[in-house]
Parts: sequence; structure tokens; C-alpha cells
Amino acid sequence: MSIPFSILDLAPIGEGQSVADAIQNSKALAQCAEANGYQRVWLAEHHGMRGIASAATAVMLGAIGEATSKIRIGSGGVMLPNHAPLVIAEQFGTLAEMFPGRVDLGLGRAPGTDMATARALRRNLGGPVDTYADDVEELQGYLADENKIKPIMAMPGQGTNIPIWLLGSSLYSAQLAAHMGLPFSFASHFAPDMLLEALNVYRANFRPSEQLDKPYVSAGVMASVAETDEEAKYHFTSAQIKFAHLRRNANRPFPKPVADLQSAVAAAEMPMINQTLRYAMVGSPTTVEHRLAQFIELTDVDEIIISFPLHDPQVRLQAVELMAGASLMAKQA
Repeated sequence: MSIPFSILDLAPIGEGQSVADAIQNSKALAQCAEANGYQRVWLAEHHGMRGIASAATAVMLGAIGEATSKIRIGSGGVMLPNHAPLVIAEQFGTLAEMFPGRVDLGLGRAPGTDMATARALRRNLGGPVDTYADDVEELQGYLADENKIKPIMAMPGQGTNIPIWLLGSSLYSAQLAAHMGLPFSFASHFAPDMLLEALNVYRANFRPSEQLDKPYVSAGVMASVAETDEEAKYHFTSAQIKFAHLRRNANRPFPKPVADLQSAVAAAEMPMINQTLRYAMVGSPTTVEHRLAQFIELTDVDEIIISFPLHDPQVRLQAVELMAGASLMAKQA
């Protein structure tokens, strides 16, 4: 049968574009996703990056919720070590009251930035190195029907029971999601190496919870879909150049595509980039349909979450539409 397809949006600030442009583009993307039957749109928390506009994730989600009417919205994810759990409970509790039955809360363990910026966020300075599992449990307590963190109360938040997801690119988050009985989303769109092992660990160790009675897993892929393979490859050079920038610690806006990739990326950088992006869905709808079917058969995931790292906003919307058509043909093995 078919499986749900969702979108992870990094609210890209492209070369020649402003933050305001990025915000409007994200709203248009969410509207396009809703019109084309996607399950959810998530935004990711990153800080201090010239090419990403979603640092204030909950604020952005308010705009996305207002621009849409039924698609699920959420974080993919909020980097919980950056925040007090009470603050996140209040922020997402507010969103849940604004958009009832539509809000997801995906949580990550990484800071989503460099260490200097992480220190500027002023969380856990001088305290325990890792309180992530305890913070997730505290957050659950604030959102429950009956407050479990008395005498502290999250208002808004209490009683919203927002579905919590754990996100990760390693075995740690897979194990924790299994232990807590939460849905799990693996970041195979940028860290594919442990994908299959993490899915096996999650499924083998899953314990039912009040939120979830059986394992539910999604996996991330990047996509560039166009009328032809050549056009899709051209637009995907933006993502390849971006990963080269990351390797060089070059903090730049999201790059424009180039006709000659070798003019922007050194030959020595390509093996790492190709390895990192090996699950990317790049090509015509027919090509991508085949790639999707292979990925679903390989992973047996319950859902695929797709990012579209494309510079031109109109090209990105077209890719969302074309991917929707391809996904209708990709069946779960």
C-alpha cells in the first residue's frame, strides 16, 4: 500500500534572497504540500547559519499554520538541549491551541549550531553533560492531561498531549525512542551511514506506550524532481555545493545551481558528498518513482520525509508537485 510522504523545510535563504523571502517561500511550500496531499510539514531549528531562516522554529510554525488549514505542522526538530522543557511545552502548547490536532513536536539532541552559538543560547552551562532523556520525560509531563511536574504548570501546554517524535542520526536516539515508545525519524538525508542499523535497533527494542502501541518510523531523503533527469541534476548542484561549504566551514547563503559542478566543488570533495547524499531522489518523476520504491523496499519505513534543497522557489514548488505524483506510484514492498 502507499505510505505517507511529508516535507522537512529548512527555510532556505538563497543567494540573492532575504530572510523575509525565505519566510514567504516556506509559507508557499506548505500550501503547495497541503494541496498535493503531503502528511506534514516540519521545520528544523538551526542557529547562526546564513542559509537557514528557521531558528525561531515555533514562531515560524505559527506562520505556517496560519497559511494552511489541515496539513500537520511541526518541528523536525527542536533541539531540546538548547531549551528548558517548560519553554518548549508552552510554545508548542500555544501552537496546539491555535491549530488543534495538527501539531507535532519532533525533538533532536544536537545543538544545531557551533559551540560558541550553543554557549550563547545559555543552556546547561556548567551543568550535567547530557540530560536529554530526562528533558524529554519532563516535557511529556508538562503536556499530559494531568500535570506530572507539580507544582510547575505549562499553560498553555497541559492537556494538549502533542505527539512527540525523537529524531536522530545514530543508535542513541533509536534506542531512546524505542525505550520511551515514541515514533522515530532517522536523518538519512544527511547522515545515512547508520540508517538500517538504527531502524533495526528501534524496532527490536520498541516498548508500547500511551502514545504509540507499535513502532512507527520515518526516514529523511533529499529530492530534486524535474521534467528531465538533466534538469533535476542541475538544480541539485545547489545541495552539493552547500555540503562542500559545510565541509569547509564556509557559512554562506544557500547557493545557486551551476552548470559545471567542478567549477564550485573540488574533485576530492565529491566522494564525501556522494556518500552523504546517496539516498537523494534526483531525476524525472519516472526516475524518482523507481528510486522511491527501492528506498521503501530497503527500509520498510512507515513514512518518508523529504527536503527539497533547491534555490529557485518556483522550481521547488514544481518539485513538490512532481514528487507527489511519483509518490503515488511508489508502493510499500
